[in-house]
Amino acid sequence: MRKLLFILLSFPIIGFGQQTISDSIFYNNVYRSYITYIPAIYNSSQATPLLINLHGRTGTAYGTMWHADFRNIADTANFIIVHPQGLLDSSGLTHWNYGQTNVDDIGFLNSLYFHLISNYNIDVNRVFSVGMSNGGAMSYYLACDMNNKIAAIASVTGAMTSYQHFSCNPIHPTPVLEIHGTEDTIVSFNAIIPGILYWRDYNNCDLIADTTVIPDLVLGDWSTVEHIVYNEGDNGVTTELFKVINGGHSWPGSNLPSGTTNYDINASAEIWKFFSKYDINGLISTSTSIDEIIKDKRIVKITDILGRETTTKKNTLLFYIYNDGTVEKKIVLK
Repeated sequence: MRKLLFILLSFPIIGFGQQTISDSIFYNNVYRSYITYIPAIYNSSQATPLLINLHGRTGTAYGTMWHADFRNIADTANFIIVHPQGLLDSSGLTHWNYGQTNVDDIGFLNSLYFHLISNYNIDVNRVFSVGMSNGGAMSYYLACDMNNKIAAIASVTGAMTSYQHFSCNPIHPTPVLEIHGTEDTIVSFNAIIPGILYWRDYNNCDLIADTTVIPDLVLGDWSTVEHIVYNEGDNGVTTELFKVINGGHSWPGSNLPSGTTNYDINASAEIWKFFSKYDINGLISTSTSIDEIIKDKRIVKITDILGRETTTKKNTLLFYIYNDGTVEKKIVLK
């Protein structure tokens, strides 16, 4: 097997108080590199969520830090981001192995997980994985093979493979979010359907999804978005899909677009909004009351699933309509 060599920085790159640290661990006789982003507000006395951000095939840890960028979100929401680097496959391209080759990427990511929790105050109940394309498929693999450590996963232009369907052995309801374009010519839209249905059924979600049409705020991106949500899963989890109609193999909202890239949503923001609701035990309870939320002047109105305006305090699915035209669904706990 060919080995990928890296020039490693031995010091952090520091700006505005945050740290971007390039490092490596020695695993399976190879130095495996990764880049960690530590937000300025990180406090070592406070347990902090961890986001594993996986590049696609041919990609790099450095590239995905910019292309699928969560750093500004981490600066305010307070979570650590790790960007691991995949090795070369037989074609000489960087990749993640989710069952096809002899590269033990699950072993590497497990070792990286333990390395990070030994060096930072990581909230082990709030570890999430996200990836694009091949990295998205690898996130599905982590949901299957590191399920005891992963609270939720998201995939952008990736798909759960048939191999994973046969070998998947999760142990807890796992929130799953897919973001995918209908005109993706690299990973077809049809390829994601079996994975969505697998997690819908495993999570015991409603068989019929609720669909919200996202306002087409950016006409020049030649695409629109539907948010499809299978609700009422065990432990309050959902299985979700942002269907990007006419979208290509791209990361919505990215500063580095490729092909037809949608800008009605920002994938990074939507993914963190999704992750922030959960820990490894499912939906996180909140003490925020509906009355407190209504005081937020950004909200125009709140409706129930039938479109009726409401101020109910019951455990229910509500639709929050903001003054910028966006619509968000939330489960409000009594």
